[in-house]
Amino acid sequence: MTGSEESPSFRLAYVPGVTPAKWVRIWNERLPDVPLTLVQVPAAQVPEALRAGEADAAFVRLPVDRTYFSAIPLYTETTVVVVPKDHLITAAEEVTLADLSEEVLFHPLDDVFEWDSPPGEPAFERPATTPDAIELVAANVGLLVVPQSLARLYHRKDLAYRPVTDAPQSSVALSWPEAATTDLVEDFIGIVRGRTVNSTRGRAKAPAEQDQGRPEPKGTKQKPAAKSTGRNPRARAAGAKQAPKQAPKRGKPRRRS
Repeated sequence: MTGSEESPSFRLAYVPGVTPAKWVRIWNERLPDVPLTLVQVPAAQVPEALRAGEADAAFVRLPVDRTYFSAIPLYTETTVVVVPKDHLITAAEEVTLADLSEEVLFHPLDDVFEWDSPPGEPAFERPATTPDAIELVAANVGLLVVPQSLARLYHRKDLAYRPVTDAPQSSVALSWPEAATTDLVEDFIGIVRGRTVNSTRGRAKAPAEQDQGRPEPKGTKQKPAAKSTGRNPRARAAGAKQAPKQAPKRGKPRRRS
């Protein structure tokens, strides 16, 4: 390698609420010579980061532009409403949007949901970020509907949350520019999909690996040689058929004169 060549590295972006630790751990075990750099990016800014080459792949919230990006859906989150700890809603195990119709609900500018018709009473203003909205909920000014991971990320002791059964849901996916599907991207896809370390899907096999995977042609296997005992097989067979020798008979004792 010349001094002008850069060492390989992998940059992984992720939106708030996603925890990539388990995939990063597997990456470090399998590719210890390729450093992985994590970059947290607001959900709305991830497409720009990928287009600009600031990350090789990213954990995003769907939808994405499928004309430019590839995406592998991973899971869908439960939607919850964040409330003050002493709110009446905490008496229920789960609620519906109808239960929130008379509540003031915040819709921050970075809201991950695309509401057809925002539920609840409109707040006096839209907070700039979800953390700002959390602060307002703690001040007992209104409530907030978010994916459960964000409720956990911004958890406070004076707040609680309950599932909203009929609210929109947020799905998380691994995404990357389709035209930039590099070998390292394929490696990370394999990790996310749960492929074993021996899987070569998406990567070219080395010649030695190809030879190892080929079946041996018929007729080339040699049978193990029989062990030699130093005796003729016919003699061994004849000896096996011989009757066992009988003990000699004892004579009658002589009389003394």
